[in-house]
Amino acid sequence: MEPAKKEFVKEVVIVNELGLHARSAAQIASLARQAKSNVWIFKGDQRVDATSIIDILTLAAARGTKIILKVNDGGDLEILETIVALVENGFGEQSRHE
Repeated sequence: MEPAKKEFVKEVVIVNELGLHARSAAQIASLARQAKSNVWIFKGDQRVDATSIIDILTLAAARGTKIILKVNDGGDLEILETIVALVENGFGEQSRHE
């Protein structure tokens, strides 16, 4: 029997005003493409490939949405953490209320 694969998971909340839109999805996809293993994004029961901008957009993740990011290889933890930081920092977008 093969040993179970370890997965690395982080939950994060979309904080930028526009949610996951084309530019933010492109930033995630660009980072995910650098991973050695798959990078997945979950919203509820939906799972999408984080390397695909179109797949990310199908999540329709508005501000306040909780998503889960997952990688299958511990060597990709830095990429996972970078994506988490990107989301937590609102993709570098300025709030209209600032």
